[in-house]
Amino acid sequence: MKFAWIDLRTVPQPQLEAVVAAAVHTRIVGVVSDDPALLATLPPTLQKVVLGPDSGGDLVTTIVNDGDQLDRLISAGHAGVVFVEVSDDRTLQLACTAAARLPWTIVSFTDPTKIPLEIVIAAADRHDGKLVCVVGDIEEATIVLDVLEHGSDGLLLAPRDANEVFQLSRLLEAGSNDLQLSTLTVERIDHVGLGDRVCVDTCSHFEQDEGILVGSYSSGFVLCVSETHPLPYMPTRPFRVNAGALHSYVLGPDNRTNYLSELRSGSTVLAVNTEGKTRRVVVGRSKLESRPLLQITAHSQDGVEVSLTVQDDWHVRVLGPGPKVRNVTELQQGDELLGYIATDKRHVGIPIGEFCKES
Repeated sequence: MKFAWIDLRTVPQPQLEAVVAAAVHTRIVGVVSDDPALLATLPPTLQKVVLGPDSGGDLVTTIVNDGDQLDRLISAGHAGVVFVEVSDDRTLQLACTAAARLPWTIVSFTDPTKIPLEIVIAAADRHDGKLVCVVGDIEEATIVLDVLEHGSDGLLLAPRDANEVFQLSRLLEAGSNDLQLSTLTVERIDHVGLGDRVCVDTCSHFEQDEGILVGSYSSGFVLCVSETHPLPYMPTRPFRVNAGALHSYVLGPDNRTNYLSELRSGSTVLAVNTEGKTRRVVVGRSKLESRPLLQITAHSQDGVEVSLTVQDDWHVRVLGPGPKVRNVTELQQGDELLGYIATDKRHVGIPIGEFCKES
């Protein structure tokens, strides 16, 4: 699971108390500081990372800038943190070696591209150590989490205020939370006539057991499979989900929803596989066209009704347990689908605890 440390050294003094409180409230894993007096005031739930001499922290950070120094730390079985600023090939190699051989490595990059980070992540792959990347803001944190579809294990952010701590926490939750999918039983299939449906074309390839969660009601979604499976009259398009009618909800990060009609180039949705594993994918474009529509009505084992309106076409598919790929035009009463039952009602896509009935 991804984690974050908060760097307290540059937080403005008027904001410091609020930033620490936000870190505790959001269960940020740890903080970095060079002030032993400040670290002594922090609760034990926060991992204390000391930059400088050991002053009672949980982890002591050593700045590494040459190979001999790193070799000595490795030989001594260094159990603390090493910090490497990557500015050229020599320091890049130091970072790669540290990430592969030591338990904790913080890396900072002077290169604004993510190519050096990709190299360090590749070097650290399949090793037990934790790689922590320094990020300048929430936007960079979002990018770093997805580099090489793996990202660094941890992020180190020096926030300007408490709001950035809450944003970072929400980002981590969106990227790491799996979903508990439910089995849905089809009750009926209705041909409802012409309407507008949306194809969601993403900037990522979907796996054959992946799709996006779409539904007419905020309480329930059906797992709509991407066009990764062979089609009789056209090539596969593994980046596309023929998702549903434009009014439909689609589940995205932060437990937020959007209407399919709202998706634009640059929007983000959740790719979900049949085990409930999730990842963020970026929308390249959405394509709205008028097509004949089919309404699928199903229910969960607890009796929650789920509705999905899709294009009435054989090549539009949903996923069932197994996983089994089902063409929507061949669905019958009693067939089983995979979906997600949400307990939250929605207001402008945000979960809210209010009475709301949809039909």
